Amino acid sequence: MNAFLTEIGMAGTGMAGFVAFSVGIFASSWIITRWITAYLVRRAILDHPNARSSHITPTPRGGGLAVLIILIPLIAIINWHYDPTNNAVWAMLAGVVLLAVISWIDDLGHLSVLLRLAGHGVAVAVVLTMIPENYLLFQGHLPLWADRILAGIAWIWFINLFNFMDGIDGLAGTETVMISLGIFIIMLVIGSDGGKPAIAMTMIALALAAATGGFLVLNWSPARVFLGDVGSVPLGFITGWMLLMLAMWGYWLAALILPAYYLGDATLTIVRRAMNKAPIWKAHSEHFYQRAVQRGFSHARVTLFILRGNIMLFALALTSAQVVNWIGDFLCLTGAVCIVIIMLVWMAHAQPDGEAQK
Repeated sequence: MNAFLTEIGMAGTGMAGFVAFSVGIFASSWIITRWITAYLVRRAILDHPNARSSHITPTPRGGGLAVLIILIPLIAIINWHYDPTNNAVWAMLAGVVLLAVISWIDDLGHLSVLLRLAGHGVAVAVVLTMIPENYLLFQGHLPLWADRILAGIAWIWFINLFNFMDGIDGLAGTETVMISLGIFIIMLVIGSDGGKPAIAMTMIALALAAATGGFLVLNWSPARVFLGDVGSVPLGFITGWMLLMLAMWGYWLAALILPAYYLGDATLTIVRRAMNKAPIWKAHSEHFYQRAVQRGFSHARVTLFILRGNIMLFALALTSAQVVNWIGDFLCLTGAVCIVIIMLVWMAHAQPDGEAQK
């Protein structure tokens, strides 16, 4: 750990340096989110309630701009400082900009599903071509071309499920913070063994958690601003990239466990809709967390329940990054599956009472 802190430039401060770094980003994000919210209100860029909504009042849409205003230059500075020859990160950053532009246009009006998916595909494909050939999602069990195709499909799916799951106050922000903090801690555990790419990703993960946390202050229930596609799509892209890199470095189980709730809810809901011959690309209100809100649970209650589940998933992901045998992997994976099942069953069937709605 000491060697890692030396390489990262925080040998003299330790965790205090990380805290100061995070607090500065958190405060900046909170301030910029307030400015962006006021701008969205002046321009009447609002998300109006409809039959699929989980809110009842028009709310500014596009607060994700504030997070990106912080993150884009920060990621550039971090990569320039720690790993300037890592072209995959520069390509990822260009992909963030591309997806932000496409998603902002969609927030202001409407873009076709095919055009949005094309943008996702271009951003993902460019980054994957920049990743070194020895970085493999399936650890060499598949040819490079097959590995890259499946990695691309998984990444595009993650971007879209991240967008699908941004449906109640505080949920997407909470999930982003938890996944990012999980990756940050795992990177600290990996330490300098991961080399410069791991050092850079450690700081990027912490920056993402802090910037999203600042936004979350205004997005917590009752939300004063929503991420919008301009926030949820690029954040899904960045988070998906970090999880993909974690898996390619051999920590595939941790990369699967950290977002396990999102993966379970979104995937099962889409499969159910497909089996019912419903258009899976259209907005709806059938996710497990939405069904809990529809039965009377508050947004805060559901989000806090998911947060508690994510804390347990985080613990299992951290454990999986340190075990060295298949028995430990099996136990961590089984535990994660059980946690997600319990979460989904609660959201599908629990009935609120006076206390539960608070």
